[in-house]
Amino acid sequence: MQDDMLQDFVVEALDLAAQVEDHLLALELQPDSHDILNAVFRAFHTIKGSAGFMNLTSVVAACHLTENLFDALRTDTAAVTQQAIDVALEASGFVADQLAALAEGVSPDQLPAMPAALEDLLTEVMAGIGQGAAAAVAAPVAADVASLPSLSNPSLPQSTPLSAATVSSPHNLPGQIDWQAYYEALLPASVLASMLDDFGTPPSVEPVQQASEPERRSAQSDRREQPDRRETADALPATDGQPHIVAKEDSLRVRADKLDALLEVAGESVQAANQAGALFEKLMLFKQEDEAMLLMSALAETLQRAARYTSELQRATLATRMQPVGRLFQRFPRLVRELARDLGKQVELVIEGAETEVDRIVVDSLYDPLVHMLRNSLDHGVESIEQRQAAGKPDKARISLRAWQEAGNVVIEVADDGAGMDPERLRHKAVTLGLIGAHAATSDEDALQLAFLPGLSTKAQASSVSGRGVGMDVVKTTVEKHRGTIHIESTLGQGTCFSIRLPIELSIVPTMLVSAGEVLVGMPMSAVERVIELPDELMSVSGQPVFRDQGRTLPVRSLATVLGYPAREERLGIVVASPKPYILGVCLVEGTADLVIKPLTAMPARGIAGTARSAEGSLVLILDVAFLLAGGR
Repeated sequence: MQDDMLQDFVVEALDLAAQVEDHLLALELQPDSHDILNAVFRAFHTIKGSAGFMNLTSVVAACHLTENLFDALRTDTAAVTQQAIDVALEASGFVADQLAALAEGVSPDQLPAMPAALEDLLTEVMAGIGQGAAAAVAAPVAADVASLPSLSNPSLPQSTPLSAATVSSPHNLPGQIDWQAYYEALLPASVLASMLDDFGTPPSVEPVQQASEPERRSAQSDRREQPDRRETADALPATDGQPHIVAKEDSLRVRADKLDALLEVAGESVQAANQAGALFEKLMLFKQEDEAMLLMSALAETLQRAARYTSELQRATLATRMQPVGRLFQRFPRLVRELARDLGKQVELVIEGAETEVDRIVVDSLYDPLVHMLRNSLDHGVESIEQRQAAGKPDKARISLRAWQEAGNVVIEVADDGAGMDPERLRHKAVTLGLIGAHAATSDEDALQLAFLPGLSTKAQASSVSGRGVGMDVVKTTVEKHRGTIHIESTLGQGTCFSIRLPIELSIVPTMLVSAGEVLVGMPMSAVERVIELPDELMSVSGQPVFRDQGRTLPVRSLATVLGYPAREERLGIVVASPKPYILGVCLVEGTADLVIKPLTAMPARGIAGTARSAEGSLVLILDVAFLLAGGR
């Protein structure tokens, strides 16, 4: 039970930590926003309370000090400064690292303590606010949660309206409680405003006596059993002046491996229903008696209903695995901010299409490629402020991160308005390093793709950011691993755009079923441009068979030969939609199907991404998209 509670806490706290980072970056642009300040305060306060219950002392300590800082900021005791935002980001990063370690299975008692440097930074910032705030920071963390101080102190105002101006002076002093902080942490601003309009004063505060230990435990248990108003409903002012409750959408957290297992069962159910339908069609070819025909008619209706329900089950299961790419994109604003500052550049990151949904595996796998591309744009693409001014550009560069769906794929672009890439320089560097021949990559478009070659970098000296020629190679390898493609477009002096195209769903592959010799092969539809009929005799150029299609002279290769099978007569050709189109000759095209792919793990084969079952139950080899795009070599 304790492990389950810890897991639930980590999931919820990680969401809050991500929100904190977003709020802090927004606060940098809107330092006067009390809504953002209150949101940050509440997030740290919530994490601290739950972490204290789980006995995570280092998380409690970091949240407590940062909470004190934002308590002072949101009550106008101190102004929002760059130093305050920086140290808050450091604290949120430390908390996120602690939570990530817990998520990976690290025991709570093995978590490292809060770094002394971080504690010193928080203390230093608080020391600049005033003696009262500094005294609050110096107070032990345990005192914040162990007991409530007596309210008999007559200096606590009892009838003063709740406003920052009226509570800032006694706020957060030793021996007193900041009731405004508690009210604002629990109640939306609209309810507080309504209370002030109706009564003019905050709710009266009765003296609280120290509760016994059994009573305190009972009260804590009662509170834990009650739903959190902030999570279950929003209070909104109604026309009659009384708040009404609008319930939020219910949600349920489910382990990812359970969803994966459910998807596999759903896929197998669809395959079984398809096979049953195929067998029924074959059975209908035989002559049937009258009574048998009635049973066959009922069976046909049952099979159609089963196929419809299994398909709906599969679609519903797939929908549970879909996640918005915004979950991934929200991790990059801070990375861009800090890296731009380290490089002495001014950069604005613009995010579009964060609501675009894609398979969770795609979301998880894209982090490293996008990090490499953003670092490349910041280091290689974006010029210094002096260079941008000389080129007549704004001091602040713009990097856009966009996502959208297109024909069963998700397209993600990373574009900048920097210096662009010089294709001639890339070509010269690749030839000098011996990565390509002197007559390769003749077009500028081909030369730009050389950036993905391992070991190629146009930077004269490697730095901690880039320059070793491995980042973009990692990007291409990761994208192609998930049956995707990546392409570069660049204009010298104007900017560069990296475009990634990935299937929205990875486990189901729309395929064209073709025969290569005696083997049934599935070609992903994303790599199929069209089907053509080949003549008896093909033209030959330099000993290579070619066919002229739509004004293009395309090389023709045998699919069976490419895969290592004995070649047979191939009268049909598949035009492969690759950067350099070509034709694969096949014996027969047997139709299209959406197949559930199972990757080859024990026996990897060249050019084969996995296997599937056709509607008739035959084994189908699914070709690797990266293999096809590379020319079948």
